[in-house]
Amino acid sequence: MLSFRRATLLTLIAAAAVAVAFTPRAGQAQAPVPNQGAGPRDERDVKIAAPDLPDHQKWLNSKPLTMQQLRGKVVLIDFWEYTCVNCIRTFPYLKAWNEKYKDKGLVIIGVHTPEFQFAKNDQNVADAIKRFGLDYPHISDAAYDVWRAYGNKYWPAKYLIDAQGFVRYWHFGEGGYGNTEEKIQQMLKEANPKVDLPPLTDLVRGADKPGAVCYPVTPEIYVGFERGGVNGTLGNREGYRPEQVVDYRDQGGREDGIVYLNGPWKSTREAMISTRANNGKRDYLALRYHAIEANIVLKSETGEAITVLVEQDGRPILKQDKGDDIQYDDQGRSFILLDKAKMYSLLKNAKFGIHTVRLYPQDPGMGIYSFTFVSCELPKK
Repeated sequence: MLSFRRATLLTLIAAAAVAVAFTPRAGQAQAPVPNQGAGPRDERDVKIAAPDLPDHQKWLNSKPLTMQQLRGKVVLIDFWEYTCVNCIRTFPYLKAWNEKYKDKGLVIIGVHTPEFQFAKNDQNVADAIKRFGLDYPHISDAAYDVWRAYGNKYWPAKYLIDAQGFVRYWHFGEGGYGNTEEKIQQMLKEANPKVDLPPLTDLVRGADKPGAVCYPVTPEIYVGFERGGVNGTLGNREGYRPEQVVDYRDQGGREDGIVYLNGPWKSTREAMISTRANNGKRDYLALRYHAIEANIVLKSETGEAITVLVEQDGRPILKQDKGDDIQYDDQGRSFILLDKAKMYSLLKNAKFGIHTVRLYPQDPGMGIYSFTFVSCELPKK
């Protein structure tokens, strides 16, 4: 049975959450809109007793903490997932706030709640924390215990708790950085009126600044049969055949946001997995999308590093359009080296557009889990 305190928190959060705006597919023209921060949020001055942190959690970067021990501190609970692009884009602000306010009464607790099975692995989470340089305490919430305690439904999600142990503010999605930091400073001042606080953090990306616009993008794509089958992700006639290897044939023709396969692939609950050595371009996944940036979640199912050739619009990725994880071989071919289960940055196009990307795994065992897209920018004058 829900306690009254938790039920109240869930009710207010549910009332505050609004549906994420529908993003049209390419061909449904829409003008770019001002970037006001992604995701539903509520910024009312509420006051709700914070849920206790469940016992027997795996803590990283810290010994186990309780809300009682944290009384007198301002606490920021940040729900995140290490393959989530929206979460990753908030890290510069979280790191800045931790550095600026950790000695002034703020404690940030990252709660890593997994979206994929491999993200339940504590070592994978620990590696991600180190890779992103997140030095504050974290909980590996593999069983969703903290997620459920907060009635949370979003990555990323931030809950700000005052020194008396009350949730006073929350924000879902990206954006709202200035508002959130103002609330942090307000609660620090309430806890210690004499605290000397620095200026607010500068916005780190053009896409976060006033005047930025967000173009319509291809929605997030899940490739495994569990969600892909519901969403109509796969465009091949053969369709999904759960836990079977199917020799797919790409018939040509492209619809935005639909995955097309060629060659033998195994369909699993969360991913499509390549099943033979390629040594070229015989087996591939093709996807038409519209965005500025494109990212992909991959895992080597064999545990061995896999080279994946990547092309856009029928040629190697232009250097001005390359994502952070794209490399080039001595033949000028663009590729990524799949050596960790994580999100890979494929493309950061110089400008918004409609493109077709192809991935050619050179070895069996490449698991493709999802694609995400970003299209906010500060227009050049």
